[in-house]
Amino acid sequence: MTLRLTVAALTATALALLAGPALARCSKNLVERALPSGVQLASLDGLALAAGNSPNRATITFLGHASYMIDTPQGVRAITDYNGINGFGHKPDIVTMNNAHTTHFTDTPEEGIAYALEGWPSKPGETEAKHDVRFKDMRVWNVPTNARAWGGGETRINGNSIFVFSIGDLCIAHLGHLHHRLTKDHLDELGRIDIVMVPIDGSFTMGQPLMVDVVEQLQPKVVMPMHYWGRYQLDRFMSQMERLEPNFVIPDRPLVELAKEDLPEKLTVIAVGGAGGD
Repeated sequence: MTLRLTVAALTATALALLAGPALARCSKNLVERALPSGVQLASLDGLALAAGNSPNRATITFLGHASYMIDTPQGVRAITDYNGINGFGHKPDIVTMNNAHTTHFTDTPEEGIAYALEGWPSKPGETEAKHDVRFKDMRVWNVPTNARAWGGGETRINGNSIFVFSIGDLCIAHLGHLHHRLTKDHLDELGRIDIVMVPIDGSFTMGQPLMVDVVEQLQPKVVMPMHYWGRYQLDRFMSQMERLEPNFVIPDRPLVELAKEDLPEKLTVIAVGGAGGD
C-alpha cells in the first residue's frame, strides 16, 4: 500500500492541480515553462500524488532494468520492455518490448497476455512497427525511432519504439532504448507527455547531456530514470539535469501512484528505482 501524500505535505515542491478533458490521444503541450530554482527532496516513504477516484491515474512500479509495471483504475496491467524475467508472474494484459539487447524483450511471453507489442519491424516486409491498441481504460501506441545496431555501427531504421500509455487524460511515455534526439515529427506524433521514463546509462543508449535535451524537448511534469546501475550514474544524471532545475525524489519503495490532477507543476525527477537502479 502506498503512502498518500497531500499536496499540502509537498508545498516545498510547488505542486499544483492540473485538469483537462479526456482526449483520444495526448494533446500537445506547447506551453514553455520558466522553471524556478529547485529544491532537492530527501527519501520519502513511498509517494502518492493521486486523486482517489480519478480515472486519470496510474500506479507505477519499478521491476528492474527498463521494466516498469503500470496499473490502471480498471485493473489493466502493462509492463514495459518485458523480457520474460522482470515482471514474470505479475500477469500483465499488455507488454511492450524493444530489441536493442535481450534484456529488453522475449520471444516467449507468458500465456494470458492480451497484447505483446514489439517495438521493431519483425515481420517480413515490415519497415516499421506500428501499434495502437485499447484495453479497458488503457490505450497504448508507439512512435518508431532509429537505433544503432548491436555493438555499434550501422543505423537500424525504426529499430526502437517509444511507447505511450494513455489512461484517461494521463499520458506516460517509455523511451525504450532511445539513441538520438527527437525530431519535430516525433514530437508531433507523441503530443503532450506528462510522465517520461528515461534511460540514463549514458553509454548503451545515448550520452546523458543528450538525454536531458530529450527531456527538455518533451517538457513532461515527471521524469522517471531507468536503465542505470548504481548511484554514480543517477548522480551524474541529476547533475546534468540541473540546468532544468527539477525537484528530486527517491521513494523508499519502488512504486508511486500518480494522477493527472495532482502532477507537480514544477518538473520533478522521481527515482522509483532507488539510488541503485538495476
